[in-house]
Amino acid sequence: MNDKIDNQFTIWIDADGCPVVNSTINIAKQNSIPVIVVKNYSVQLKSDYAKIVTVDIARDSADYYIANNISTYDLVITQDYGLAAMVLAKKGFCINQNGKEITPSNIDFILDTRYHNKVSMMQNNRGPKHKKRSENDNLIYEKSLTDFINERILNKSKEILF
Repeated sequence: MNDKIDNQFTIWIDADGCPVVNSTINIAKQNSIPVIVVKNYSVQLKSDYAKIVTVDIARDSADYYIANNISTYDLVITQDYGLAAMVLAKKGFCINQNGKEITPSNIDFILDTRYHNKVSMMQNNRGPKHKKRSENDNLIYEKSLTDFINERILNKSKEILF
């Protein structure tokens, strides 16, 4: 698993509010995959492996930076589904903080659900309750990311996905 893969593939992390930054960096490091972490200046983060990019605190600054700088087949870790849609439009890959892959076949449903949840919240209806993140949630994410790297990247089967 430590075989060096081509440097055209990069993992990007949308670090604003992301609970899996450190585990993503560790897994990427084990696989010699470059990592770029994009955060706003209010987020404190250091890494001896990942490149850290600091952007303005303005809404969606990190998202637009990532969307404008990723390459085809890069992987983006984000919980922002608007960013995920932009990544998919550029033929990138996307995984959320729970390890769920966001794909061209499920993005419309995800965005539609997000829209209806916002409408419901604006009408003063309660939104879904989010449980506190557990160690098991982190393990599921790490397994999902590792599986993605092994199946899609190290096996170079990425061209069959689009």
